[in-house]
Order: sequence, then C-alpha cells, then structure tokens
Amino acid sequence: MTVRNLDVMFNPTSVALIGAGDKQRGAGAVLSRNLLHADFPGDIFFVDPEHESFEGRRCYPDIESLPIIPDLVVIATPPATIPEQIAKLGALGCKAAVVITPIVGKSSDSAAAVLTRAMLEAAKPHLLRIIGPNCLGIMVPGVCLNASFGHMLPLTGNVAFVAQSDAVLSSVLDWATTKDIGFSHFVSLGDMLDVDFGDMLDYLATDRSARAILLYIETLTHSRKFMSAARAAARLKPVIVMKGGRFSDGTRAVSSHTGALSGMDKVYDAAFRRAGILRVMDMPALFNAVETLALTRPLTGDRLAILTNGGGLGVLATDTLIEKGGHLATLAPETLARLNDVLPAGWSHSNPVDIIGDAPGQRYADAMSILFGDKNIDALLIMNAPTAVASSMEAADSVINAVRQQTRHRKQMILASWLGNTTALEARRLFNKNQIPCYETPSDAVRGFMQMVRFQHNQTLLMESVPNLSVQFSPEKERAIDSIKQAIGDGRQWLSDIETWSVLTAYGIPMVDLFIARSPEEAGQIAEAINAPAALKIFSPDIVHKSEVGGVVLNLENPSAVCAAAESMVRRISRLLPDAMLKGFTVQPMVHRPHSRELIAGAFEDQAFGPVIVFGQGGTAVEVIDDKALALPPLNLNLAREVIEMTGVYRLLQGYRDTPAADMDAIALVLIQISQLICDIPEVVELDINPLLVNEGGVLALDARMRVKATQAVPAKRLSIMPYPGELEENVVLPDGQEYILRPIRPEDEASIQALFSSLSPDEIRLRFMHQMKIMTHDLAARLTQIDYDREMALVLEGKDESGRANLYGDVRISADPDNVEAEFAILLKHDITGTGLGPMLVRRIINYAKDKGIRRLYGEVLDDNEPMLRLAQYFGFSISKLPADPGLLRIELNL
Repeated sequence: MTVRNLDVMFNPTSVALIGAGDKQRGAGAVLSRNLLHADFPGDIFFVDPEHESFEGRRCYPDIESLPIIPDLVVIATPPATIPEQIAKLGALGCKAAVVITPIVGKSSDSAAAVLTRAMLEAAKPHLLRIIGPNCLGIMVPGVCLNASFGHMLPLTGNVAFVAQSDAVLSSVLDWATTKDIGFSHFVSLGDMLDVDFGDMLDYLATDRSARAILLYIETLTHSRKFMSAARAAARLKPVIVMKGGRFSDGTRAVSSHTGALSGMDKVYDAAFRRAGILRVMDMPALFNAVETLALTRPLTGDRLAILTNGGGLGVLATDTLIEKGGHLATLAPETLARLNDVLPAGWSHSNPVDIIGDAPGQRYADAMSILFGDKNIDALLIMNAPTAVASSMEAADSVINAVRQQTRHRKQMILASWLGNTTALEARRLFNKNQIPCYETPSDAVRGFMQMVRFQHNQTLLMESVPNLSVQFSPEKERAIDSIKQAIGDGRQWLSDIETWSVLTAYGIPMVDLFIARSPEEAGQIAEAINAPAALKIFSPDIVHKSEVGGVVLNLENPSAVCAAAESMVRRISRLLPDAMLKGFTVQPMVHRPHSRELIAGAFEDQAFGPVIVFGQGGTAVEVIDDKALALPPLNLNLAREVIEMTGVYRLLQGYRDTPAADMDAIALVLIQISQLICDIPEVVELDINPLLVNEGGVLALDARMRVKATQAVPAKRLSIMPYPGELEENVVLPDGQEYILRPIRPEDEASIQALFSSLSPDEIRLRFMHQMKIMTHDLAARLTQIDYDREMALVLEGKDESGRANLYGDVRISADPDNVEAEFAILLKHDITGTGLGPMLVRRIINYAKDKGIRRLYGEVLDDNEPMLRLAQYFGFSISKLPADPGLLRIELNL
C-alpha cells in the first residue's frame, strides 16, 4: 500500500483515542489533552473501560459502543490488545490508526514480531493504514489535529517534517516555535509497520499545504518504493533529508576491494543524490534547512550578494560561501554607479557591499532597492552587527519594509543575519514573522543559502539532457551466463580468472589477454609464444587475493624465468595453504601504457538498496587511499560521468603538465557496461576490476574477480531503480514492408521527441497538449523521456527515413498513481503514419502492458473536437463523459 487512506489519516472528520487514562503525565492523558486542546473541529471520542469520563467527555467502554465509526483512531493500550483492536476497527470501516504503544523485540520469532505481523494481517483486508507502532503521533496544524503526546502543537506553516526519532521531532518543534516557524505536517513514523517514508513522500508530493518536505531517516524499508517516491516528489518541491546512524561500531568481513569500499552511509548518500533530494549532515544544518525552506522563495541561481554594516561580517560570510563552493555575485557597472550615489564614500565599492557601521535603516533600504534591480544577483544576504551609533531594530524595520515593497517585482531570495543576543533577538523574531529567514551567524545564513544551491544543482542534474554513447555495445549475455552457471554448478562462489575474463569480455569490457597453463612447463611455453615480459598468477578457486600469498609475479623477462617462478609459487602456496586446490597458472603479457592511471570499478550488493556501482582510484592501496564514489544502477552516460567527477582522481584524469587527459568516455562506458551486467544477471553479487588502466588511448582491465550466488530472482527485482525494460522491444513490419521498432522510451530520446513535436501541425499540437505550443522545451522533453519505468511507461515507434536516419513516429504512454490502481493515458502520432494501423497497435500494446502491471483503470482527457482520438477511444471500449469544470474537455476511461 502507498497513499490509500492517508487523506483520512491526515484530514479526519472524527478521531477516537483508545486508552485515554487518567494519570496526569501518562501517555493516554497527554494524548487526550492534546486532542481536546488543539481546537479540532470534528468529533473526538475516548475509549477506556476503566473510566467514565475525561475532562467532562464521556469515555466509551469499547470500540463497538462508539456512536459513529471514526476516521482516525489513536491507540495507546498494551501491545497484546492491539491486533484485536485493529481487526475490529477494520471490520467496522475505520481507515486509519496511529499506534503509540512501543512493541519491543527485534528477532523475527520474538513475541513482538508475532504481534506486529498480527497487526498488519488484521489491517490489510480492510486497507486500514497504520502509523507506528512506537511513535510520538501525528500533528496537522492546518486542521487543528494533534494526535500525539508532543509537548506542544506546531504553528501552521508550509514545511512537512517526517521523522523516525521522537527526540529529533520534539527538538525541532521546540526550536521552530521560538522562531515563529510553522509546519503543514509533523509526523512520527516510529517502527514503520505500514506507512513508511515512501508512502509519506507520495502523499506529501501532491499536498498543496506542504511546499517543502523534510525527512529524518534512520532506516528505510522498500527501497524501490522510496526511490520512486523521492524522485517524483523532488521534481515538484524541495525534499531535504538528514540521515541518522552514519557510522557503525562494527565491521563486517569482506572478501574483495569493492566489498571493503562499501559502506551503508555512502550508499544512502548515493541514493539521495540519485533521487534529487538534498542531504544535510547535522542538527544545525537541519534547523537551517527548516528556516530556509519555510520562509524563502525558490532559488533561481547561485550568485549571492552580501549587504552588511561591518566588513568583518562580509569576510566571514564570503569565507563560508567559497568554502561551500558558492559564488559571489559580480555587481553590474550600473549597480556600482547607483550605489556610489547613495552610500558614503568609504563604502566597499564591491560585493560584499559594506555600508559602514553607522548605517541607519534608510541606508539599508536605499542599497537594497538598487541591488534588487541587478540581474546578476540571485540571492541577497543582509547582515547587521550591533553598534552604539545605529539602531539594529530600525535597520530591521527598514529591511522588512523594503522587502515588502519589492515583493511582486523581486526575483531574488532574501536572507538575513542579525548578530547579538539583546536587540537582535527581537529583530530575528520580527524577520521570521515577516517570512524572512534570519540566522544568528553569517556562516549559518550562507549554509542555508548553499543548501538551496545544492538542491537546485540536484534538480538540474535530474533534468540534464542525456547524450547517446559514442560507442555502442551489444552484450553476449548467454556467453556470460554460461560461465556463471558453470561456477554455480560446481558449488563455487568465486569465478575463476578465465570465467571472469569471459563474462567481462562478453559485456565488451577491454581485458588483457589471458592464457591458462596447467604446469610450470606449459607456462614457460606460453611465455615463449607471447614473446614479451609476462605476468604469472596462480590459478585456484580457493584463492581470491593472490598477491597476499605470493600468487602473483610480474615482469618475468623470459620463459625460463616464468617456469622457475611457477615452480617456486607452487612450493610457497602449498606450504601456506596446503588445502587449496591448485589448477595451474594464468599467463598474461605485461602491459606498458604510458601516462596510465590505476582505477577501480566494480559493484557490490547492499542490504537496503541492492546492487551498487563503485568507482575510484585503484591499485593495491585502494582501501588506504579511500577515493571512491558510489552510484545506483542503471547508469546512463550523464550518471557515469557524474560518478567519475565525484572522485579525487578525476582531477588527475583531466591531465596535467605533460600528461594528456584520460579517455573519460571510455571510463564511462566501462561503468555503463558494469551497470548493464548487474541489471541483466542477478547471480552477480560482487565485482572487482582492479586495476583498470586508463590513458588517452582508452581503458584496459588487468585483473578482476567476481562473486556469484544462485538465485531465482527476476533480474530487475533486486534493483532500487527499475532498469530499461528491453524485453518490451519488438519489430513491427507493415504489409508494405515498412519496418519499425516498438520499444520503451529512453532518456537519450530527448532530441528525437523534440523532432517529433516539431513535425506536428499547430492543430495536432493543440489536440495532443490541450493548448498551443511553439516549441517543446528541454524541461518538458526531459520529463517525457526520463521516466520512472516502475510507475510510468512510454512506448515509442522508431523507424528510418529515406536517408536511413532513425526517427520517432509516435508514442503512447501511461503514468500510474502510486497505488498502481489507475493510470493516465496519452498517445501522439506523426500524421504521415495515420491510417496504417499503427495507432491501434500502440494502444493495444499499452493496454496489455497496463493489465500485466495490475492497473485497474486507464483514463485520459481529450478535447471535444479531437475526433481521431475519440474514434480510437470508442474502438477500444473507453467510456466518454463530459468534465463539468471544463466544457471543452472530455474524460475517457477504460476499466481493465
């Protein structure tokens, strides 16, 4: 379940509390008072068989005695009683419950686990949604709902805050109230038996009262649901997360470099980045985020201007800005000239704009009115330090009035920092009341600004055009699977060198030549045939890290040296690992590639998010260097490049002095090939290519190891992000011999979808998009091509024109709701293929796809003069009805 009945949870018309109690400080009594004193306009009922009333309100002996079925029930009774209560509530028709009671126990066979399973099983048949157990409760100030035992009700605002920690919630609530900052929702999820972060993101993404979403996460459930929900929400509004539990006291045994490089917190980092949400690292940053999100308008750029009455404050703010990677705005010449006219001669004549310590309020206002008109400024930070010759409160009043006067015309984000603890306290309260975030220090203000810059950068990355690969590759998937099946059939986890070589070359990854020798003599013969310095390695299924036992010897100059090294290697390993099976040796030519860097590329399986791609600086000291970046598959060219750019070695790869830049596209292609391998073959659980040599001429893998395990899982199921569904591709041949490919849309199709749009007539555009459009913008094209295959599908028809160039001739798409109950349907066809039967074929394919996904209903909106679409809808049995809100629109609907 996802958003079903969450509207009832957060906007109920009636609430019942089971377990009111009469202890002054007991949870039941606090819950009762909070419900009563929040001015909730609906009905409130108390259920407690041991008491007749609470604060003059009748207490009912049991659920069945209630005069009506409440929308929301809050439960604060002993754990053993809860499953039966949930079952009764569901049977009566109740749709939402908040379980406050903690249920202690971690193991799957504990009494607590039995209770929680019973609760869930009792709720599911009735679609009754549960928040908790073990939670503070929920608060929705806009509807005066306080179904919690929190110490106060938040002020009404536009930021939703969802957390697992009651302590974090209470701390943020206390701090925000003193700052006059309010919230749309304040939600404690507790143990997340049912409702989790993915559900909340889906619900809040479309809730108009929540302008931004703030999360405090300790653990995640259902990573794919979370990723889909987070990606969808982040496209609509800012989503900021703080992750608790960044470090672990324990360490786990690892058997490869990529395993050693894995770390739960870094995987979360990669997931948040991929979803387009912003992560903050500590409570001060969380407070800054709340203040900035609650009180500022969206940011349009990253250029900051600073207005201050003290030069030192400007220096401190600038230091933090540069440290965080921000940019000072360059003031336009006309701005400088106008400032010269209104400011004292001793002003700074640059950004930061220092208007001198004796600045009265009017000087602030005069400078602001000029800075507001400078198009080079995206945000303005206004600061004040208390002085004996000017009033901080007067300055604050002037700044607030100046902002009010420019609200309609101003595009910049406004932030303030009033320093001090006497007059500054009242000034900061005044700023917050007037929806201007005011921070205690310049550094806090800049950090708040940079949070928004980073969020904007994440959004830009999400919508960036995806270029096609310059080199295409077609994996030999069956060859790779054969090698993996051989190892699994033998009962081995680790592939042999030759099996690993076979799998990676099947996916197009360049590997150094590899030869197998069964004896020292045969190794010498192979070295003679190579006629070059050779590398010798032991061939054993029982030895993963060969160099640790002397199983690797490099730069052997001649066959006799290879033979002698092999004999010595056997003696040494037989002594160190007498039980290891020795199957021979691998012989490879030594590789000399000038200007090469050693990299590592691979993958491992994370418990929460499934497969993860790793990239960084390689070599034998890879764990010590600890220069890596992680990413969730699947990868495209943009995402692969981003992974590379996040590492320290990236700067070296760009070239320096007499060392040319490395072939970045070749590195990116390897990461994409690894991603494809991981997406295709679920048996691969760990891959380690180290070193991967790269220079200006390309890449070459010198060594690799791969761990596998038997599984019956569908390949895509273990991924947190649904990969490209290649199984939907099919060839379509018309009776006249014209050939097309029907396939899912790709992010790389942006230019093609824009070309399809440009081929349409103005009337065709109006009929498809409901209004006239001259061009398809990048943002719209990116939104149409960069889809979440888990919730959306767009099938495109690709064919070749007379010149042999591939073009798109049409697309049909659905976008499902988070519950996968219904999906919006749309189709776009190029006019020169109408009448060929391709339109009905596209509709039939998307209907069949929707049925296979379990979607129950398709719907769409059609202009009433779109006769071709209406005929198509009638042909497939769609019902057609008028939309009362817009007489020119019709709704088409098909039950599946």
